[in-house]
Amino acid sequence: MKVCIPTMGNRGIKEYVGEHFGRVPTYTLVDTKTNEVTVIDNTSEHTGGQGYPPDIIARTGAEVMLCGGLGRRAVGMFEELGIMVYVGATGTVKDAVQMWKIGKLQPATDENACRQHAFRGERH
Repeated sequence: MKVCIPTMGNRGIKEYVGEHFGRVPTYTLVDTKTNEVTVIDNTSEHTGGQGYPPDIIARTGAEVMLCGGLGRRAVGMFEELGIMVYVGATGTVKDAVQMWKIGKLQPATDENACRQHAFRGERH
């Protein structure tokens, strides 16, 4: 299964989980079957590029997104794309994947989405 984590750089499984899902510089992908790790740049409109992070992540073939938190709009976009999202990830990519594997992360819902993202212009 291909799992995606928003990250602060390109150190693979040693990289830290990014706090702001849409504005991180990179996304790290871990294939839990082969242990292959790939890092892609965040080329979304949030970083001066085009498109939205869920669309970019969907093109990688990711089936699961692990993050600290994200807004309600992003939760809905991931649902439409068929990608499961789990929130509460912290530490490194390795830590986040382990937390997910042992059931310590919660599925993202409208109720546990970041409320700050409900209205444009508000920030953490």
